[in-house]
Amino acid sequence: MFSKQIFLVAISVVSMTLGGCASYRPAPAAFHAAINKPYLLDAGDRVRLTVFEQEGLTNTYSVDQAGYISVPLIGSVPARGKTIQQIEAAVAAKLRKGYLRDPDVAVEVDRYRPVFVMGEVGAAGQYSYVPGMTAQKAIAAAGGFSPRANQGDVDITRQLNGEILTGRVTISDPVLPGDTVYVRERFF
Repeated sequence: MFSKQIFLVAISVVSMTLGGCASYRPAPAAFHAAINKPYLLDAGDRVRLTVFEQEGLTNTYSVDQAGYISVPLIGSVPARGKTIQQIEAAVAAKLRKGYLRDPDVAVEVDRYRPVFVMGEVGAAGQYSYVPGMTAQKAIAAAGGFSPRANQGDVDITRQLNGEILTGRVTISDPVLPGDTVYVRERFF
């Protein structure tokens, strides 16, 4: 009878261990490749648009939920999935069509969309992204690890090419604007 109980306990420990392994999702190659690509704007970003010698057009503009920035004189400019250089070219092209002869346009990101930190942290929520942010820095902004947190690696959910991917990475991996960092609970 005693050996049957030990056997059942051993089976349950093995099944729990294998169950934990079944949820393991290493980060796909595209996950890390996205870090080295030019930044693509999306809803929630805010850009600083400068049209030299045109103070009425120089301002900060937010990318709306539809993925556009609304600029005086020229109206909506598509921004979702575009680089800063593509926005500069689009704005200059629209301004050339009857408004300015040779516009000199510069665009920079004024504020990135936030990162989200969930799970076993002090204060889960939405936090401002800063360039060079790692998962560890995002967790620190969220009040650090809770006492039950798995501190070795985290799950990051990221949108790439219209597809939402989740991968497990070390806490030293970089995060991108719009990422969701999830800190799992440790088992022991």
